[in-house]
Amino acid sequence: MDSIHSTVIVGAGAIGASIAARLVDAGHRVSVSARGERAARYQREGFVVNGRQYFLPVTDSHGAVPADLVLVAVKNYSLDEAIQEMKPYVGAETIILSLLNGVDAVPKLREAFGPDAVPYGMILGIDAYRQGNEIQYSAKGQIFCGFEKELAQKNASKLARLEQLFRQSDILFRVPDDIVREIWFKFMINVSINQWSAVLRAPYQIFQTSSHAIALLERAMKEVIVLSQKIDTGLTEADIAKAMAVLRTLGADGKTSMLQDVEAHRRTEVEAFAGTMVRLAGAAKVEVPINAMLYEAILAIEDSYKAQ
Repeated sequence: MDSIHSTVIVGAGAIGASIAARLVDAGHRVSVSARGERAARYQREGFVVNGRQYFLPVTDSHGAVPADLVLVAVKNYSLDEAIQEMKPYVGAETIILSLLNGVDAVPKLREAFGPDAVPYGMILGIDAYRQGNEIQYSAKGQIFCGFEKELAQKNASKLARLEQLFRQSDILFRVPDDIVREIWFKFMINVSINQWSAVLRAPYQIFQTSSHAIALLERAMKEVIVLSQKIDTGLTEADIAKAMAVLRTLGADGKTSMLQDVEAHRRTEVEAFAGTMVRLAGAAKVEVPINAMLYEAILAIEDSYKAQ
């Protein structure tokens, strides 16, 4: 196989639907995996991305055939369910690209489908926002993708096919020298901005203009850097300035996915952020008091939904 012809989106939220729309605009064959009420809703309402209506083909696992690409964009807490849902779409040549936040998704997917099928992947710098079936974004973001060094040469053709697909669809795509480091760079951003925005109920603007809010981000980032250095994933103090530069590119009124979840009274990805930090730091014998506090604070916010 020298190109990608069919893509199945597993997780048609803000990120998944945004990417699907851009692939469709470029003429690629895209379908959305869904079951039950969700499938009926997608078929009935479709998706509205930046004001344009899309009715994407909806498929379920019954009678499914393998796709060239399965793009996974569910929330971390739905990954186990998604793995079962996507198995019929995965064949011997299928590439599975995860755009999940955090650092745990690829190991789980590789356990189910093998290391050669699942490169590391992430999207950075997109400010997609979902309300109902409507998705808005102003910053398109960039996909980073790659295999660690011991698997890179063997799987170079997979990365070439992904690069061709995304470049044809006006989606920035980059294969970095050290993808694990880049995944941890985004993890550092998520641990800081996503969690503090949920606690403060604040859009990006506050973290671009308030010295106090910026100080909170930096303290959370420093904990990620200390842990990264302990377990050798490559972050340094210089990455804080790089992260802040990324955040300044986002729309001032935009909101993180975790803030969107809090405002909608949905479950958050705190386990993938502060929860992972606390777990990994405990194993590495590193103190992460900011993340320990954020973990309890965000779970308390979730508890508050039940009281309303």
